[in-house]
Amino acid sequence: MMQIYIYLLSNFLMLLLMLIMIMINVAFLTLFERKILSYIHYRKGPNKISFWGILQPFSDAMKLLFKEMFIVKNSNMYIYMLSPFFMFMLIMSLWMIYPFKLNLINWNFNTLYLFCLISMGVYGLMLTGWSSNSNFAMLGSIRSIAQSISYEITFSISFLLSLFLINSLNFYNIMIYQKFMWMIIFTWPFSLFLLMSMLAELNRTPFDLSEGESELVSGFNIEYSSHSFTLIFLSEYASILFMMFMFNMMNFYFNLFNMIFYLILMFWLMFIIWMRATLPRMRYDLLMFLCWMYMLPMILITFMFYMLFFKFMISMIMF
Repeated sequence: MMQIYIYLLSNFLMLLLMLIMIMINVAFLTLFERKILSYIHYRKGPNKISFWGILQPFSDAMKLLFKEMFIVKNSNMYIYMLSPFFMFMLIMSLWMIYPFKLNLINWNFNTLYLFCLISMGVYGLMLTGWSSNSNFAMLGSIRSIAQSISYEITFSISFLLSLFLINSLNFYNIMIYQKFMWMIIFTWPFSLFLLMSMLAELNRTPFDLSEGESELVSGFNIEYSSHSFTLIFLSEYASILFMMFMFNMMNFYFNLFNMIFYLILMFWLMFIIWMRATLPRMRYDLLMFLCWMYMLPMILITFMFYMLFFKFMISMIMF
């Protein structure tokens, strides 16, 4: 009985440590993004607070947390206050399948848990937009929901294709198959679709229609300030970290304790920021047209090709 208590306590401490590390990573990811964007724009970024502006994220966090919190008149107050916590708890629950040594979320169907939580992110967008009692927030929420649902289809099919290659629904088994060769060699056609779908899921350029300032006034989170906006901001950047970590582990994994793995992860984070500084925002109808008329048929054709290839290889082995 004592061993069970020790095991549960160690799991709890590991999860707590992981959550603290995610908060610190999100803080420095914002500094990393601002510094790269500033150098691309040929200007200086944050450089006043401490050495090279290292403590700028903590200063921004304190500024946000001490701002006044407004309650919108005639809003659904309880849902309005709780929806940012709901978004934050969803992304923190995603990080529970991080492959550390003592992990409670380690079973053969953890990808189903992953898909369920990613699809539930739409509810956070819906509740924040609806409960704000603002037409601008509601319009931005509807556009974000339509975009997320559309690109979740290509995301799921691309993700499942990688799992079909290893014949398992366990996310951790991908690590075993990459001991001698990266999975990107086998998955490069649909890993590109996976990366594009991740950008659309994360509302990042060129798919950041929910933050179209000129027509939506910052989208679904326009009525939020202080700690509520901080939670929405944290959930967005924590999801960027998780998606890029997952993409890196699916295609370029060889050892979590190797520094090269984290250098490749840094490259993908810089790639997202580079896309923001380079590409313009798409028009909304072209965004939906790209998903339903181009990406979905192409990923389905790729899916059929791989399934036929598997069938052919199995028949050859049997004969």
